[in-house]
Amino acid sequence: MDFKDYYVSLGVSPEADDKTIKKAYQKLAKKYHPDVNPGDKVAEEKFKEATEAYQAISDPEKRRKYDELRQDYQQWQTRGGRGDYNWERWQSNPGGGSGRQTYTMSPEDFAEMFGGLGNSGGFDGFGGSGYSDFFSTLFGGGGYGFSGSSSGGRAHAGQNLEVEVQVTLEEAYKGTTRVVRTAEKQIEAKIPKGVRTGSKVRLAGQGGPGVAGGPAGNLYLIITVSQHTQFTRDGDNLKVDLPVDFYRAVLGGEVSVRTFGGEVRLKIPPLAQSGKRFRLKGKGMPNLEHPKQYGDLFAQLSIVLPENMSTQEVTVLRDLADKRGVK
Repeated sequence: MDFKDYYVSLGVSPEADDKTIKKAYQKLAKKYHPDVNPGDKVAEEKFKEATEAYQAISDPEKRRKYDELRQDYQQWQTRGGRGDYNWERWQSNPGGGSGRQTYTMSPEDFAEMFGGLGNSGGFDGFGGSGYSDFFSTLFGGGGYGFSGSSSGGRAHAGQNLEVEVQVTLEEAYKGTTRVVRTAEKQIEAKIPKGVRTGSKVRLAGQGGPGVAGGPAGNLYLIITVSQHTQFTRDGDNLKVDLPVDFYRAVLGGEVSVRTFGGEVRLKIPPLAQSGKRFRLKGKGMPNLEHPKQYGDLFAQLSIVLPENMSTQEVTVLRDLADKRGVK
């Protein structure tokens, strides 16, 4: 049989007062309650674990006995933990069984604990699955049980859920879809164009199921847009480096500029300086709220020297430099 540290299960210190213990249990119970996580076995086990821990240390008499065992067990471990720990001296009813224990809450207590979760006829705990052997050894008892109702079966909205989704900058430009999995279902979600890092896409009614006829919660996609190798985003505008060869920068001409909407031709004026910015209106990102409106693309010119220049080309440039007094 394994020792259970109930303080660790609830995330409280052994010196925690009753109010702190109750608050910690409320938080865990609301998070892992089976009405919020239907069919989720992991959540069910966490709910059981928290409930068992609360049963043990919320009752003064049980807590006193548990604290004595906990101290003795830790001392046994400090001495090396050799052999098997003697559990018999802590048994609640050695050699005998005790019936099913029921933890009874008033309707007010139940509503306070679970915020309206639960069934009007009472919640009877996971089909009668029992406490751990550790708990039963110390305190006796069998399965979980809760009597009481949650405000007479009042309808309660389901839990809102969040899922993180990463998209490329090009997907953010065009819009895309993602297959999103929750504990309950698999959804093909549409992600609108124009989303930014931090955008929340709301899928109404795709969250946790409602209780007692209440509406389902919502599912929120939390968007992260990955960095692009060429474009830098600034709001709805884009920036891109525009490499231009030396001759075209001096003499002028046209260059091709890639945009997410296709290639466009840009006219470079003669004697263009490196660092000059060209604005391509409406070639940026779509606006999330107004998808027919687009930002601008700013192309910044950078002059690139030609490779493998011939001796004649170098000689001509040297003559031009001499005439301009460049040494």
